[in-house]
Amino acid sequence: MLPPKPDFVEKDLPDLTSKVYIVTGATSGIGKEVARLLYSRNATVYIAARDEQDTIQHIKQAEPHSTGTLVYIPLDLADLRSVKAAAERFLASETKLHVLFNNAGVMSADDNKMEKTVQGYENQLGINCLGPFLLTRLLTPVLVTTAADRSTHTHEVRVVFVSSFAAEMYHEKDVGIDLDNLDYHKPKASIHRYGISKVGVWAYANELSKRLRAKGILGVPVNPGNLRSELFAQQGFFFRLQVALMHYPAVNGAYTELFAAFSPEVTPDTAGYVFPFGRLQPICKELQLAAKPEGEGGADLTRRFWEWSEKQIEQFVR
Repeated sequence: MLPPKPDFVEKDLPDLTSKVYIVTGATSGIGKEVARLLYSRNATVYIAARDEQDTIQHIKQAEPHSTGTLVYIPLDLADLRSVKAAAERFLASETKLHVLFNNAGVMSADDNKMEKTVQGYENQLGINCLGPFLLTRLLTPVLVTTAADRSTHTHEVRVVFVSSFAAEMYHEKDVGIDLDNLDYHKPKASIHRYGISKVGVWAYANELSKRLRAKGILGVPVNPGNLRSELFAQQGFFFRLQVALMHYPAVNGAYTELFAAFSPEVTPDTAGYVFPFGRLQPICKELQLAAKPEGEGGADLTRRFWEWSEKQIEQFVR
């Protein structure tokens, strides 16, 4: 079934003068479109990525009438030391953060070789989960401060986590994520590992909302849709050809993320999952059940994965 046309687009964004945003992976694809659209409404946008790649120049050329600000921050999600340095650099410059877009991600292509991050985690787990998790944890105090500010509207402060339909396809039966196999001593295909990482992203968003909703912060998970993006750069030629022919422009994914970040439809009671291209819908029943407490027949997925992740990053939050 084809997704409906985007309903939350440029015209629905308010003026964002004095508002501050971080977009990870904003040098290409969806992230670059998100940054451009925010900047077009006069926002201060931090572009967090490994390389700047003339992104600021390109966005300024595309939106010459903006009075916003674009700032580049080096960020390598495959190295938790880089994540900490990026957070510290941001906090040295800003006292507010209205939305953190955890947009960056990676999809590995080689089933015969399992790449690892600097700290030794499977690449997709490290880049898609632990890097964004650490960044979010380090920026939580400024998110809380921003939400408490009198000038901030209710539910304005959010953390957008980009998940994927792969989470629904490749989650572990009953538990969602097998915490005892995240080193993959029991081998899994790269696409399966990718799906598990996207279950983790969804879990983070839901657990963050549980923990911080009383302080006015929402975690919003997003399935951006089938899009043409750099995510598939490592895939084979025929896979990339299929993407080019059958997938949607990256800006559609940006609209989905902007819906998650700005739509008044997203509240503590509705922020379960944002589907393409900007609509609320429940995730599959298997993951809904896995996220329930054990006393309700679930596996307590979101709490357990959050706490596992806390242990992995503890040396970087001291």
